[in-house]
Amino acid sequence: MIRRLLAFALLTLVACPQPFGLSLAADAQQPASPRRIGVLLAGSWTEEMVQAFEQGLKDAGYVEGRDVVTVWRRANGNYGQLPQLATDLVQSKVDVIVVSDTFSARAAERATSTIPIVMATAGDPVEAGLVSNLAHPGGNITGLTQMITELSAKRLQLLKQVVPRLNRVAVLWNPDNPYHLRVIEELKAPAQSLSMELSLVSARAREELNPAFSAASKAHAQALFAIGDGLFFSNRSTLINLAARARLPAVYGVRQYVEEGGLFSYGPDLRDLSRRSAGYVDKILKGAKPGDLPIEQPTKFELVVNLKTAKALAITVPESILLRADEVIR
Repeated sequence: MIRRLLAFALLTLVACPQPFGLSLAADAQQPASPRRIGVLLAGSWTEEMVQAFEQGLKDAGYVEGRDVVTVWRRANGNYGQLPQLATDLVQSKVDVIVVSDTFSARAAERATSTIPIVMATAGDPVEAGLVSNLAHPGGNITGLTQMITELSAKRLQLLKQVVPRLNRVAVLWNPDNPYHLRVIEELKAPAQSLSMELSLVSARAREELNPAFSAASKAHAQALFAIGDGLFFSNRSTLINLAARARLPAVYGVRQYVEEGGLFSYGPDLRDLSRRSAGYVDKILKGAKPGDLPIEQPTKFELVVNLKTAKALAITVPESILLRADEVIR
């Protein structure tokens, strides 16, 4: 009997080399599965914006692959793809969805009413009907707003200062973007006070950008006002080249256009907004309800001027503008 007991004990040790208590402790120390973060982009984020978002996650203590896995979905300005891309993220069981703008937010909202949605660089979510108010959005949407329409009048005023004799401006807009009609309305009063005539030229797709500039030429436009849009941002190189070919000084909403050859821009720092959106993700992953997180506005604005482009267009940028600029590209 004793020999049988000893043999059983030996077999047990061979089968279970760790003591039972230590095995439980080891199981308890196994890391949890990484949380999944979906990112839905109507346009395309620059590498700097992607890095800013990733840095925001790092600052919050997250390591990609260990703590979180980021799942990217990009429409590259093709808004028709957004519903399917949003559905893909929901089906991949992400814990939170970060969206680039109002189009992405609306697509994500239609795809899920339970997964938290964080707006990174969106327009006015109240105007779009996505939330009830900025202070207490309710529902499953929160994040940041760009203040697109509020800054439009300021951009037009700056354009007049850069080109003092300006009286005819082509406004590039996307009819598929409901915000653009509001921006156009916001531009009418300052245009009148500045003695400017606005000519609307539209583009719904990349192949419509060239005809839009042809329309601007027929309207004898002396400058271009490009309204912020995912389609335009994704095709900014094409847009900038067309403006240069038409010799049209142009104002944009974000610095990325100017870095690639646009004349000047004034608007929020998209890198800062991208980084701050990661803070919302952190709070939500730690248990906060998106509807209880106030929607914040930009705190950093940039005036960026490209003097190389100004020289090519034979434009002398006023010293007052250069002194106010956050960056001058020479």
